[in-house]
Formats: sequence, C-alpha cells, structure tokens
Amino acid sequence: MTNEFIILVATAASLALIHTLTGPDHYLPFIVISKARNWKMKKTIWFTALCGVGHVGSSVLLGFIGIALGIAVEKLELFEGVRGSIVTYLFTSFGLIYMLWGIRKAYKNKSHQHLHFHSNESFHEHEHTHHNEHVHIHESTKKANITPWILFTIFIFGPCEPLIPIVMYPAAKHNYLEMIIVTGLFSLITISTMIVLVTAASYGFKFLPMKKIERYSHALAGGTIFVCGLGMLFLGL
Repeated sequence: MTNEFIILVATAASLALIHTLTGPDHYLPFIVISKARNWKMKKTIWFTALCGVGHVGSSVLLGFIGIALGIAVEKLELFEGVRGSIVTYLFTSFGLIYMLWGIRKAYKNKSHQHLHFHSNESFHEHEHTHHNEHVHIHESTKKANITPWILFTIFIFGPCEPLIPIVMYPAAKHNYLEMIIVTGLFSLITISTMIVLVTAASYGFKFLPMKKIERYSHALAGGTIFVCGLGMLFLGL
C-alpha cells in the first residue's frame, strides 16, 4: 500500500463525512418525514439507506460512464454542477408544495366541539376532528405514500460532487482496484453517516412534547425541507 493510496483513502473518507454532515438535505428530510408519517425506526433506516444508495449510485454510474468514454474530469464536474442546480430547485419546490399540502391538511383536520345529548336529557361537550378516524386509512393509500418516493427520485438525480474526482484519479492511472476501494469507502461512509444522524434525531424526537402540534407535522416537515432547499440555493449548503 503506497503513501499516495493512503492519502487518497483518507481524502475519500474525510470528504464523505464532511459532505454528508454539511449537507442537511442528506438527513433532515428523512427525520421530518419519518416523524410526520409515524414510521417505525426500521422503515426510517431502510428508506434513508435506499435514498443514500440512489444518491451515491447515480454519481458512481456517471463516473464509470465518464471513464469508459474517456470524458475529462472537468466536463463531468460541470455536468454534476448543472445537475445539482436543477435538483436543488426541485428539492425546494417539493418542500414548498409539501408544506402547503400539510397546512391544508392541518386546517381540514382542525378540532372543534359538539354538544352530545343523551337519553336521560343530559349533555356534554365533546371535542374531536372529523378526520382522525380516517388518518390511518389515508396514510396507507398510494396517494399519501407518493411523497417519500418523490424524495427518493430527487435523491437519485441529486449529484454527489466530491465523488467524481476521487473516482477519476485512480482510473486515470488504470488502477481499478484502488478505484473500487475508494468508491466503496466513500459510499459506505456517506450512507452510514446519513443513517446515524437520522436514527439519532428520530430517537430524540420521541422525548419531545409534540402532541399539541401533531396535526401540523406534515406542514412542519414540508417547511423544514423548503428551508433546507433555500439554504442550498442561497447559502450553498
């Protein structure tokens, strides 16, 4: 193992960790959607891993295609940059639409009071919503479940910019074993970091008093994704 390869491996590992930690789009959407949809931890981890594989896999595939066609790193990075800009707008739009839908859902599910009369001529006030009894039914429909898969599609098209030069460097020397090792390490650390962050935050949510704002969960989830998208657009997160 050469010093050059050790440096390359260390660079791949550190870039994967920093890229994931400094990119809130890698974990915040999964945290808020999991909470809004009351997912079990197993499903949250599974979906996060799936999106992580799609996110890294698309850039790996692009890198391999570039290697096969002999495309220069600069051209691939330019393409990744354009792809990243498009995905950022899609991500932000998705958050905005999801937030508006969540607000509408919360308004329709607004609680109110009724007087309930009994046969003994007594009565009492009862507060409820007309939609609570249907929540689980609606959440299980294809229409309700389309939201996570929209996010998954966006993640597939989302670029993983730091990966391209890391893949291309050993490929330029025709050292394909090093290329596979570096690619695998970068992918493993990226996906693992996503899972750790999402799992820790999702577990922490269980200890927060969220019952009073529960009906706003979808609106808050969409708003979080929207703000995250704005950060990507204007702050380069």
